[in-house]
Parts: sequence; C-alpha cells; structure tokens
Amino acid sequence: MDYIEIKLTFSEADPWKEIFTTLLSEEGCDSFMDGEDDNNLLLAYIPLEKFDEKKILDIIYHHHFDVKCEASFSKIESQDWNAVWESNYAPVFIADKCFIRAPFHEPIKNVAYDIVIEPKMSFGTAHHETTSLMIEYLLEEDLQGKSVLDMGSGTGILAILSHKKGATPVTAIDNDDWAYRNNLENNERNHIENMQVIHGDARNIPNIQYDIILANINRNILLNDIPIYAAALQKNGSIFLSGFYKEPDLELIKEKCLQYNLHFISHKEKNKWVAAKCKRYLL
Repeated sequence: MDYIEIKLTFSEADPWKEIFTTLLSEEGCDSFMDGEDDNNLLLAYIPLEKFDEKKILDIIYHHHFDVKCEASFSKIESQDWNAVWESNYAPVFIADKCFIRAPFHEPIKNVAYDIVIEPKMSFGTAHHETTSLMIEYLLEEDLQGKSVLDMGSGTGILAILSHKKGATPVTAIDNDDWAYRNNLENNERNHIENMQVIHGDARNIPNIQYDIILANINRNILLNDIPIYAAALQKNGSIFLSGFYKEPDLELIKEKCLQYNLHFISHKEKNKWVAAKCKRYLL
C-alpha cells in the first residue's frame, strides 16, 4: 500500500497541531509524527486510496483558522515507509516499566516489558499520546489470566503488552491489511505464538465475552461501536477507550457508554488527548 505524506508547518504549534490531527484523522490519516527538530511541524500519513487533495486543502485553507500553515504532499512507496519511519523514530520508555523499541535499537537491562515494534505503515509506536496513555493504564492493571480484546490494534503493541502481562486469550482486530500483517510480524518479533489476529472490524469480534476490551481508534468509530463492545464485555469487565480529546469528546464518550451500562471510572490526559476507563457492573 502506498501512502501520501502531508507535511504541515504552522506559525505556532499550540493548539493547532492537535486540532489538525483530529481533522485529518477524520479524513483518513492514520499515522502522525512530530518534526524531530521543529515543534511547529506535523507529518500526517494517509493511504493513497483515501487521499482527496481537495478535501485536505479545504481543511487547511478554508476554515479561516487564526494560524498560518504551509502544506506540501509527497507520495511514499510501500517499500520506502520504514526508511521514513526510522528517520523519525526513537525508543520510548513508559513508567519505568515498558520499553518500546525498533529492531535496530539496543535493549536495556532490567526492564519489565521489552517490546520490539516495526510499524510497516501501522499506527501504534507509543509516540502518540493515545497509545502511551493506554499503555499506562495496562501497566496498572492485573491482566494475569484475563481475556483481552484489542480493537483497532495497529502494530499490535497493546495486545502484545497484554500478552506479556499474562493475559489469555488475547484477540487483536484491525480493518487494515497492513496492520493485520504487521501485527503478525510483531508477534513473531516478540515471541508470541498464540494470539488471535483478525483482519476486520467490530462485526468480526468472536462470539465470546472478554474481561478487558481496548479500543484506541477515534471518537466517531468509538461512538458507533460502543454498543458492540458492551455486548462483548464480561459483567464486571473493564473497557479502555482512547483516540479522542478531552473537550468535547470525553463527555460524549461517557454518555454513550452509560447508555450501555458502561460506567465511567477514570481518565488520563496528555496534551489534550484522553484515555478513559469504564466498567460494566453486574446487574
């Protein structure tokens, strides 16, 4: 699959990078990177088949935002993706427990969870706030012997961490073929043999109920699929949701969850992005 790189340079970063990340994700962009040496730079990536230049230009120039923005587009061939990624990628260490690195990074000693990820155009390297917030939640959870469903699994990073923390069975689902294949590759890199990886969406959730459901996608998909997630969650099970902002998204997510007996427990926030925990109580 070929991608288009959208390069945006803002006259000021805050809050415009976050605003444009949300707007572009709604148009199909599934990966984002900050400029390594330029905080005002945002790189967004969208599959070529989803790219509509007119819509993207409308977002950038026709919303009358109070910010100057320069934009350029370039095509990235499938085989060039890793070169782009490696030039922007650094390892991530979360809560002094979880080290996420690429195959070309050296491991560190005495870390609880060492995870090797090579994204191959899939979202989920722990650099984005939503992924790191979900990882923080997982590090706090007792997953031993718990069944886990990871929706919109991307690289498989959350499912892999769940497995390393003793969860079983673990199911990972993503509707993107690159993500599906990438998850399988990353499972092999992390010596995981018994994870169920499915190419599909919420309609393909197996006919079982899970103790834990993870869904780091975006607000609109979450609002649409929460009823399906609720039906797939065990009584007294927990669901962790991310991919949205605190304002105005969190209240919308909480209200939708409550309609399906998913009661808000807590949330974590980083740079206006949010991850939330809800629980399905026994009635």
